[in-house]
Amino acid sequence: MTTSRTTSESSASAEPGDRQSYDLATEMTGFLSDFKRFQTDMKSRFKEQEERMTQLDRKTFTRTARPALATAATMDQPHKKAFAAYLRSGDDDALRGLELDGKSLSTAVAADGGYLVDPQTSDTIQSVLHSSASLRSIAHVANVDGTAYEVLVDHTEVGSGWATETAAAVETDTPQIDRISIPLHELSALPKASQRLLDDSAFNIEEWLAGRIADKFASAEAQSFIVGDGVDKPKGFLDHPSVANGAWSWGSLGYVATGAAGEFAVGQAADSIVDLVYSLGARYRANAAFVMNSKTAGAVRKMKDADGRFLWSDGLAAGEPARLMGYPVLIAEDMPDIAPDATAIAFGNFEKGYTIAERPDMRILRDPFSAKPHVLFYATKRVGGDVSDFAAIKLLKFSET
Repeated sequence: MTTSRTTSESSASAEPGDRQSYDLATEMTGFLSDFKRFQTDMKSRFKEQEERMTQLDRKTFTRTARPALATAATMDQPHKKAFAAYLRSGDDDALRGLELDGKSLSTAVAADGGYLVDPQTSDTIQSVLHSSASLRSIAHVANVDGTAYEVLVDHTEVGSGWATETAAAVETDTPQIDRISIPLHELSALPKASQRLLDDSAFNIEEWLAGRIADKFASAEAQSFIVGDGVDKPKGFLDHPSVANGAWSWGSLGYVATGAAGEFAVGQAADSIVDLVYSLGARYRANAAFVMNSKTAGAVRKMKDADGRFLWSDGLAAGEPARLMGYPVLIAEDMPDIAPDATAIAFGNFEKGYTIAERPDMRILRDPFSAKPHVLFYATKRVGGDVSDFAAIKLLKFSET
């Protein structure tokens, strides 16, 4: 009797714990099942989201790959239409009544009757100028509002000396400041088109005009920045006197001779390039570049050092241009060819050594009378250039001394 009661009591006391264990196991099973369904649902949603993002990227890429004319900003349309009307028919009513944001180029009537170019045309011309093989890509370019740009240059050293605790300080030399004035000259182009061509609505007058002016301006600038004489045009760096680097003084460019007239000295071609590089001061070499024309580059490209390695090595990264002794090379066709006493290769930090000054605006005047039945478009831009640091540029002269 006692034993039966004990067993019954034990069973009764164990029943709640077993029920709790069973309930916990059931809840865990249900939780895991719900969590797996949640995981499956989230994976499905992430997959759908990824597919939507991929489709969106493709649509975006397709949209940006369309011609610029299809995605032109609507805010530029009034100005484009007004400017096109002026170029095609000389109708300036739309330009006179057009109101623009003060930050953009103004359409105010100039004293000579010309108008500033619309923003899109101006951007097209600038992009061609900067992509052309001229010193613009490596020189310092400054925008000015006046008729000249002045550069203050300190090319002398401040005097110094050692002093003792009790001795009187001795007056030292005072640095001298030189002023280099770079006048702005007028660069002009005069393309023409027939009135019948302008009347053709399928003809893109803005694109045509930008291309013609850009070609004219790019070639004229590139030549002047190198060999210009400074008379009604920028002064090129090769127009300044050149002296042997050992006798260099401010106001002239130092040169290194190849040791042979009109050619590299036999067996010393690579040495001439090395001498040119190290004739430039260390503080200029970090951002220096070579400048030469294609014919000279073809001769230098074949040079090897004593171990048979090319001086002109390919870039280490994809898309990086080849470098000559680790420095970039600007191919400027206006540089002279290799000839006796020619300074066919320049090396220097042109960001410090040469300054291009320009007014950011460009003007166009439409002339339907001077060349009937054609219409002339007189475009002008003011630009100047000159050497701003004579120590920052060195030349390689193909001469014996």
